[in-house]
Amino acid sequence: MWILHTEYRILYTSFMFEAFQVGPFLVWTRLVFLLLGIWLSIEFFLRLSVSAHLSIQHFRDKAWQYLIAFLGGGRLFAMVAEYRAYLKDPLRIFIVWDGGWSFIGGAIGVGILLWWISRTHRATFLQWLDALVPAASLGLFFDWVGKFVSGHAYGRPSDMFWAVTYDAINVRYTVPIHPVQLYYALLFLLLTFALLVIRKRSKRAGEETLIGIICASLLTFGLEYYRGDFTIPVFATKLDLLVLVILFVSLGVFAIVELKLTQRSIVIYQSVLVGLFTVYIIIRRFLHLPTHELRFTQFLAIVALLATIVYVTVHRRKYPHL
Repeated sequence: MWILHTEYRILYTSFMFEAFQVGPFLVWTRLVFLLLGIWLSIEFFLRLSVSAHLSIQHFRDKAWQYLIAFLGGGRLFAMVAEYRAYLKDPLRIFIVWDGGWSFIGGAIGVGILLWWISRTHRATFLQWLDALVPAASLGLFFDWVGKFVSGHAYGRPSDMFWAVTYDAINVRYTVPIHPVQLYYALLFLLLTFALLVIRKRSKRAGEETLIGIICASLLTFGLEYYRGDFTIPVFATKLDLLVLVILFVSLGVFAIVELKLTQRSIVIYQSVLVGLFTVYIIIRRFLHLPTHELRFTQFLAIVALLATIVYVTVHRRKYPHL
């Protein structure tokens, strides 16, 4: 359906393709794109791992553990994002067929299990991340396309000519809105191709991980301002962000010098770090500083960016030959 806005003379598209019927079966469009993204991203990840000479035997040996980590991580992240609905109806936690699942949560679940298993492997976790990050980026492309056609994670009102309207209960706007899902999809697709180019030219482990997560964090932080659906709000000050940066830098310094410290020095270092951070948390409520409202995903993007920079830097100092 096309609507002409007479004041701005802009055409808007009304879009909704949540499900289609195949015989007696109703197929959810988002599920089709999600399954397609999962399949292609797994294939992509395994191919990248083999090309990097990483052994994939443990995926066969521990297939069920990876499946549980993938499904469990995706379910947990979806529940956190929609926590209001689950607080109102706690029994919904056990209704796993309600469509509440997050692709990025599943990828993080696999990453956590992979980190635990790779501790005893010759290949480091960062080498695995260099294959996991491009694969996750490809999967996110399909995930966001599926969200677009189903009306999930919709945008704010917009008067741009590419704006779309939804006729759905789950979308609270009846006016044209930003197709923010397509913004995400396009940028993640471009990021996937960019990471493949970087992979061919990289000389050290961590290039794809560092550039991929930094770019993904920055685009997430920016595009979240165009989102119009509900989320978990995070109220932070500039001082909070500065303290967060200092905390990650301190953890990075500790990881670098840990082997040179005595056990007593390690305990003192950790105690001082925890003590200072605890003191700040206590006195923060008495500081009357201007706060900025962030979406929870924006806060996670900041944490992911800082953690990645610190981790890659520390890894390269510990393994200068990789």
